[in-house]
Amino acid sequence: MDMTSHMTSHFNDAIDAFKASSRELAEPLSAAVDLVFGSLANNGKILACGNGGSAADAQHFIAELVGRFERDRLPLGGIALNTDTSILTAVGNDYGFDAIFERQVAALGQPGDVLVGISTSGNSPNVIRAIEAAHDRDMQVIALTGKGGGKITEILQDTDIHLCVPHDRTMRIQEVHIVLLHALCDGIDALLLGDTL
Repeated sequence: MDMTSHMTSHFNDAIDAFKASSRELAEPLSAAVDLVFGSLANNGKILACGNGGSAADAQHFIAELVGRFERDRLPLGGIALNTDTSILTAVGNDYGFDAIFERQVAALGQPGDVLVGISTSGNSPNVIRAIEAAHDRDMQVIALTGKGGGKITEILQDTDIHLCVPHDRTMRIQEVHIVLLHALCDGIDALLLGDTL
């Protein structure tokens, strides 16, 4: 195996994934910026959840809201639902792992809040149940998926936004998810602080 060629193929595949995503997702991503900004401007908050690498992405995204992205600004309201080990282990133990996000959305979510649910396959049961709980709380949802969107595609409502990466490989989907979340942060800052481009 020529390892250099193998590594080069990763860059080329990622570039193709980003180009395809830019064609398909720029418009819904713009709508997602408006949705999140509208929620935050009306004293709403953003709840985010995911598993594994998607959990890290949810936590990263919320850190950018509460802390800052590239420019100083007031903190923005957000909670990563995958970070409190006491809640995760208590709910997981008492109600099952599939309920770990659903219970938190039911406890914390309010009408006007937004749930950002991240699942590369679109089939994560605990993210699906969180989305259903968000709908019960009159919240809108931004779903970040890939691989065709999985079961999440079936439960999203017309007022939700689906950012489904047009790729089947988990690593590529996760790479695009990071760009989507960074672009979302940049769009929010542009509306709050003025566009610097």
